[in-house]
Amino acid sequence: MLPRDFTEEQQMFRAAYRKFLAVEIVPHMEQWREMGIVDRSAFAKAGENGFLMVWPDEKYGGIGDHDFRYEQIIIEEGAYARTSDWYCTLHSRLVAPYFTRFGNEEQRDRFFPDFVSGKKILAIAMSEPDAGSDLAGMRSFATDQGDHWLLNGTKTYISNGINADVVIVAAKTDPANNPHAMTLFIVERGMEGFERGRMLKKMGKKAQDTSELFFRDVRVPKENVLGEAGSGFKYLMMGLAEERLIGASGYIAAAQLSYDLAVDYVRQRKIFGKHLSSFQNTQFKLAELRTELDVIQCFIDQCVRSFNAGQLTAVDAAKAKLAASEMQVKAADMGVQLHGGAGYMDEYPISRQYTDARVSPIYAGSSEVMKLLISRDCLSNGYVPFNTRNF
Repeated sequence: MLPRDFTEEQQMFRAAYRKFLAVEIVPHMEQWREMGIVDRSAFAKAGENGFLMVWPDEKYGGIGDHDFRYEQIIIEEGAYARTSDWYCTLHSRLVAPYFTRFGNEEQRDRFFPDFVSGKKILAIAMSEPDAGSDLAGMRSFATDQGDHWLLNGTKTYISNGINADVVIVAAKTDPANNPHAMTLFIVERGMEGFERGRMLKKMGKKAQDTSELFFRDVRVPKENVLGEAGSGFKYLMMGLAEERLIGASGYIAAAQLSYDLAVDYVRQRKIFGKHLSSFQNTQFKLAELRTELDVIQCFIDQCVRSFNAGQLTAVDAAKAKLAASEMQVKAADMGVQLHGGAGYMDEYPISRQYTDARVSPIYAGSSEVMKLLISRDCLSNGYVPFNTRNF
């Protein structure tokens, strides 16, 4: 495919992170999958080696470089090492930036050193039993009690839910008059009324702790409100483009691995006395997949450049998320098919590639929601025909 524009320093970072994963994370993944949770030591080890949160200012322990390509490297290497059950990027690049975008300096000074070191682990709680992609259906609410807020509600499918020490919780604060009036609350481990539910069993990503969270009259101090009260819905929408870019970067990397696993297998596997790779059907399937992978990777890399320039639109992020998540499923499915019966066996990596992939077109906004967003842009009055655009 076309060359990618990582700097020499970033390539060195990639090599170092790849080695870190091989030594500190990969040997433990099978045990963590059996446990259903990644040990907290993974976050601490990454923090100790400077790999958990790269972008924060040096005073917090980061290097102060906000270039998304560092996180892209972390995401890609994690997918390729088959450690993506460990949701370090949810901690570092999806949740933590809320403190930079919407929080204040006191909150950053209070929390960031522990976030960067891995001493405290992050999660964000939006989804509810009756509200997934439709945030307006949220039932969690908080009432202003003068010197604090009283938070009540139930959240589900929360990634890092068991491990999390700090959870950004979205709740309605004026449900009677404005269903979009939400506030983001910083809820900390140990607050009275904050309880964990069961750890949910999933089809794939077995080592990633996903749980229910319960909030029963949790007293949240006013200093733990993130940004302005009532602006939470707007804040969540502002973070979605980056969340979907994070997802797309991981989906396409996982798809690349599924492709490589399939190529390696068909080169070795014989059928009717010939290598499976010698059959035209196999060759054509791989050719189609290789082309689609390269095209989508180029688009995602362009989205990264746009994001770094502050120009990534919600629609382009939706396109990247839609294409990459569907490709992850397609590549894994084709890999299983080309493996034959072996592909259905858990001992073969392609089997887990398939089960891990299936959630990608669902979370961070389903494919149907992505299509809705894209189609609205296609049909809007502000749509610009391709041959009149300024490139």
